[in-house]
This record gives sequence, C-alpha cells and structure tokens, in this order.
Amino acid sequence: MVFLARKKTKKKKKWIQGAIKKPGSLRKTLGAKKGEPIPKKKLQAAAKKGGKTGQRARLALTLGKMKKRGKK
Repeated sequence: MVFLARKKTKKKKKWIQGAIKKPGSLRKTLGAKKGEPIPKKKLQAAAKKGGKTGQRARLALTLGKMKKRGKK
C-alpha cells in the first residue's frame, strides 16, 4: 500500500459566510424592521427557543461578541 501525504494549504476559512445560509431570515421571523438593529433582549428570548430561529439567534449573539480587529 502506498500512502500519499496530503499537502496542507494555508487557506483562511470563511466559516461565517458558510454559516449564514439565508441572510435576513432571522429579522423576518422576529419581525424587526430592515435597517434597524434587532434589540438584544429580543435576540436573547429567541435564542432560548428551539429550531432554526433559536440557532440563528444564538449565532447572531455570538457574532455580536466578535470584535473587528484591523490595522490602526
């Protein structure tokens, strides 16, 4: 048997773009207006629910915690 070594590529993974399949669907289910931020209490209440709405709300809360790190 011959085993070939896989080449490791240094490619940045864009997991956020892959995680958001339907942009705007959380806003639509929560009834938030377009262009305005969704209130944090509304997101926290939705995060406790099950199903896709809960998953999307939990992801939104997680992404809200991320800080933009760039050049100063």
